[in-house]
Amino acid sequence: MHRYKDLDIWKRSRAFCTHIYNLTSSFPETEKFGLTNQLRRASVSLASNIAEGSSRSSNKDFKRFLEITLGSAYEIETQLIISNDLGFISNQKLNKSTEELNEIIKMISKFKTQLKF
Repeated sequence: MHRYKDLDIWKRSRAFCTHIYNLTSSFPETEKFGLTNQLRRASVSLASNIAEGSSRSSNKDFKRFLEITLGSAYEIETQLIISNDLGFISNQKLNKSTEELNEIIKMISKFKTQLKF
């Protein structure tokens, strides 16, 4: 079992979630139940799945939750690109967001490979 609050991947994911909430606060009201909701839910799931996986009794189970976390990260990346396509975020905000997300993805991937079974 890992102490998720001590994990840098959890801390970065939590901060990224706050970033996504701030970013989507400027989305059109018509997107409240569309992209805004999807992005927020997926960003919450990053830190949540890391926390839930850390409570599992085996590293194999934890690794499965990290894979789910990576899936959510790629979902967020796709939704950010679509948000840019629709003009909800600028290229600059897209680049900043995806750079941070890609750093989190790298950290999760590296951590996942270091888990011993």
